[in-house]
Amino acid sequence: MDIEQFRSQHAPTDSDEQFQLENSYTLDAAVDGSLMAKAGSMVAYTGELSFTGQASAEGGITGFIKEAATNEGTPVMTVEGQGHAYLADSEKKVQILRLDDGESITVNGEDVLAFDSDVSYEISTIDSLAGSFAGGFTNVFLQGPGYVALTTHGDPLVLEPPVATDPSATVAWSGTSPNVSVNRSLSDMVGQESGERYQMDFEGTEGFVVVQPYEEL
Repeated sequence: MDIEQFRSQHAPTDSDEQFQLENSYTLDAAVDGSLMAKAGSMVAYTGELSFTGQASAEGGITGFIKEAATNEGTPVMTVEGQGHAYLADSEKKVQILRLDDGESITVNGEDVLAFDSDVSYEISTIDSLAGSFAGGFTNVFLQGPGYVALTTHGDPLVLEPPVATDPSATVAWSGTSPNVSVNRSLSDMVGQESGERYQMDFEGTEGFVVVQPYEEL
């Protein structure tokens, strides 16, 4: 294709949507006020925007990700002003969800890309997973109304309980909550000497669980 074809094919799309996909890997977030985004996810922006890191729980979210080596949180950032922020995370696919008033979803902290200012949030850890994730397994409870953008390695699979999932492949859940167990009958093909395998057990018949075809350690 020539230059003009290339420009027109990959140019941003005009839309009134607050969150929209420019391609499978890039979120176009229209900012009119503020929103929260994963630190380091901005690849470009237009308009008058400022990006401020959140350093404390009182000022925002301490961190979505627990670093295995340092046990330190990686902060998110507040995006403020008017314009468009283009967000991406390591070529992971972006999934946009619109939560109605009262609807909620819990997301692995590694997989939250952005959410708008109307969405309320709470950070927690699953301490029983501390044996496989240093510092536990950090997750973010998000409640609508508002837009949420998640990221997945590849295309997600949405399952209904009862189901057991690998914590490293579990992206999110809604309307259900997990119990963590160790299945000693499963042999580990990646060389763990104990032969133990952690799993998240979602029981009941309500809600759904999102997994990805990738183990995110």
